Amino acid sequence: MVVGLNAGSVQNLNQQFQDRTTQKTYVAMLEGWVAVDQGRVTAPIAKDKNQFPRVRICQKTGKSAVSDFEVLDRLQRPRRSLVKFTPQTGRTHQLRIHSQTIGHPILGCDLYNNAHSEQMADRLLLHASDLRFAHPTGGKPIHGHCPCPF
Repeated sequence: MVVGLNAGSVQNLNQQFQDRTTQKTYVAMLEGWVAVDQGRVTAPIAKDKNQFPRVRICQKTGKSAVSDFEVLDRLQRPRRSLVKFTPQTGRTHQLRIHSQTIGHPILGCDLYNNAHSEQMADRLLLHASDLRFAHPTGGKPIHGHCPCPF
């Protein structure tokens, strides 16, 4: 989490997020073994008015959503994949629904799961590990990192 300490800094940081100049990295534990070592999910996301707060993939009314991923490890018993996600857009529940879209929901997810994935963890195994942005007053590159706890 990044917080501006004054109105000018808040405005600058908000603009960086809107302009997509920030870089965010997440780590997630997915059900099963993701077949490819890396890839890109480009599935547009729309609000699901019938199942709030869920969103849905919709080619017709959805907004562009792009998530790059890289498999960091494939684990046994039960089969699961540790994956690094780099979202190129910032839609609500983007990584959760994109994981489900590729057939490997995030463990512990209560909204976008299958018969087994929610029960495989006590909590959502999605972790914001890195955030890169420019300091709002001096422009110096800032890299915040928090190691993954799982």
